[in-house]
Amino acid sequence: MKAVIQRARNANVKVDGKIIGEIDNGFVVLLGVTHEDNEEDMDYLVKKIIHLRVFEDENGKMNDSLLDIGGSILSISQFTLYGDTRKGRRPSFTKAAQPDFANELYEKFNEKLGEQGISVQTGKFGAMMDVALTNVGPVTFIIDTKDK
Repeated sequence: MKAVIQRARNANVKVDGKIIGEIDNGFVVLLGVTHEDNEEDMDYLVKKIIHLRVFEDENGKMNDSLLDIGGSILSISQFTLYGDTRKGRRPSFTKAAQPDFANELYEKFNEKLGEQGISVQTGKFGAMMDVALTNVGPVTFIIDTKDK
C-alpha cells in the first residue's frame, strides 16, 4: 500500500458538485493499493499514520500525533499512486490492484482507523472526485509499506 499524507487545516471531497466528505484539523490520506498488499500492510499503515508525530505541540515543535490532537482523516482511494511513468508518455497502471480487491482493502483501512478512535470521512471509490484542502506547513509525507 502506498499513502500520500497531507496535514490539513480543512479539506473536503465533492462528487458531482456535492460535498460527500469533509474534515477540519487532520490528514488527507490518498491511498493506493497494489495486488500484492494484504491486511498486514494495512495494519502497519494505520498504526504509522495515527502515531506520526507531525502536529505542533505547545512549543511549536512537530511532536504531536493525530491521536494527540483529536484530528480527523479524509481518506481518498487513488489508484494513480501506482501509475508507472517510466516508459512513454501514458502511465501504465498494471501495478494497481483490481477494483474489487482495492476497494475491499480501502474499506477495511477506513474501518481500522475508526476502530482506533479516528473520525474518518471518505470519498467515493472509483468516482471522479474534486478534493480541496488547505495543506498546513506544507507538510506532506509518502509512506510505502514495501519500505517498512
